[in-house]
Amino acid sequence: MKIELTRRTVLGAAIAGASALAMPSVLCAQDKSLKVGVYGGYFKKSFDEHIFPEFTKASGIAVESVAEPTGEAWLVQLEQAAKAGQAPADVSMMSQTSTLKGQSTELWTPIDDKKIKNFADLLPQFVNKYPDGRVAGIGAVAWYITLVTNTDAYPTAPDSWAAFWDPANADKLGLLALVSNSFLLEVTAATFFGGTNALDTEEGLLKAFDKLAEVKPNVRLWYRDEAQFEQALKSGEIPMGQYYHDVTGLAAADGQPVRSTFPKEGGIQDSGNWVISRASEKAEEAHVFIDYMSQPSIQGLMSRKVGTAPTLKKDKLDLTAEEFAAVSSEIQPILPRYDLYTTKADWLNQKWTEMIAS
Repeated sequence: MKIELTRRTVLGAAIAGASALAMPSVLCAQDKSLKVGVYGGYFKKSFDEHIFPEFTKASGIAVESVAEPTGEAWLVQLEQAAKAGQAPADVSMMSQTSTLKGQSTELWTPIDDKKIKNFADLLPQFVNKYPDGRVAGIGAVAWYITLVTNTDAYPTAPDSWAAFWDPANADKLGLLALVSNSFLLEVTAATFFGGTNALDTEEGLLKAFDKLAEVKPNVRLWYRDEAQFEQALKSGEIPMGQYYHDVTGLAAADGQPVRSTFPKEGGIQDSGNWVISRASEKAEEAHVFIDYMSQPSIQGLMSRKVGTAPTLKKDKLDLTAEEFAAVSSEIQPILPRYDLYTTKADWLNQKWTEMIAS
């Protein structure tokens, strides 16, 4: 059986590798149970072995995990099922963009923040709210995309995203291929236009597109296959680009000549939420689960074992300075403008095709 190598499978493999002890199987004969949707492949396998049994031991709630497809396919499935009064999963791990899109049809049962003990300690970007202030989702996992370089080709690390535009780096870059997963408009705005608020207007977006188009002569590869770029970075064939901080760190620890740098403008922080389907009849159990996953000890465990960035404020965590630096940074992050990918998706994709991908 072929397992697709994706962001989720890379993270999941890290958990599986970190868990040498066999975990007890979930007790199916529990009175209380919960269906939890997580990304498939190794990620699901690792949660099944390492996280869910611990939750069951702590709460008495059995977990049936459901492998969800990536992209928006799972959002569509949940939406269609909810119309029929069914919930393929009670709780799901959902991208920020899909969380916003689900709000438009009231797909998510609001989360009662009073039932989440560490709610006040969550970083604000990990609380996804309906327009009227109800909580639609709470951060499940987070990760950074940073500026990566081959240390043989670049003995000194660059300190700014502006390096992507440097003529000295012609034909040396590997960048993510889509407007909605590269977040390069946000990088451009943060680097040259004072922040992502510059993208509030169509005029500002067009300025960012024009500036980003200047980077094209430096791009060797617009990549969709993460493994392809990672291999080219290690070999020095494509010695600079954007990639995942934690995966790059694992490669460096393995002796590869690569480094991850948080530029002075900040790394790009992407994340996914826990959301509750409105068709679920297990809202009580779902709140217990989200509360458990938001504990400092569980966030710390995931940072150590999986390489995900914590969703809680740094001073609430039990991570050492070294452990924190391995997964995160105290430099203010560049936060993706997920709102644009819901309200202007077609326009952005069209302009990206015309001005960047052509």
